[in-house]
Amino acid sequence: MNIQSEFLQYTQWSGIATLAFAALATLAFVLKWGIRFRLVGTTGFMLVVTAGLFALSLAPLTRTVIPGAIRYSLVYDNGGTQTVITLPPTTTQTQLDATLRQAASDLYSYGRLGVGTNNLMLIRARTVIHPEKGVSIPLYLGQVKRSLASRDDSKMAVEIFEDKLALLPKPTA
Repeated sequence: MNIQSEFLQYTQWSGIATLAFAALATLAFVLKWGIRFRLVGTTGFMLVVTAGLFALSLAPLTRTVIPGAIRYSLVYDNGGTQTVITLPPTTTQTQLDATLRQAASDLYSYGRLGVGTNNLMLIRARTVIHPEKGVSIPLYLGQVKRSLASRDDSKMAVEIFEDKLALLPKPTA
């Protein structure tokens, strides 16, 4: 069962509940119950919930999952063309490539400001290493440039800085 049909089923149940509250509010007005205005508010709220569930049943809620991508944290986003994500220092080259592609998919939005001459969004991946006690060095491991004009960017350019990846601590077995 896909998520759109589930939202449609929730919409049906919410619609039935809305009609029940509307009937109860009408009955409350006819019998002049003290709770009648609260029932009108509840009916209005249920109308909003039903409309929201119906809207969710129409729009596709899909998220692209790139195999091999690892969890990242967004540390900088100017809302336009530049973002920075952070990764653990144990990241491998294949994980970095997949995670950059995942971040490019996740961070794309039609509402981003395409300020600039090339309308490209730059996502940089970094980590922090500690070569000795009390010293922290941020390392930029790679970057991806993608179009701000289309969601499916076939010309997305992933660049991995192999010299920086070589500075990462080697995993101990």
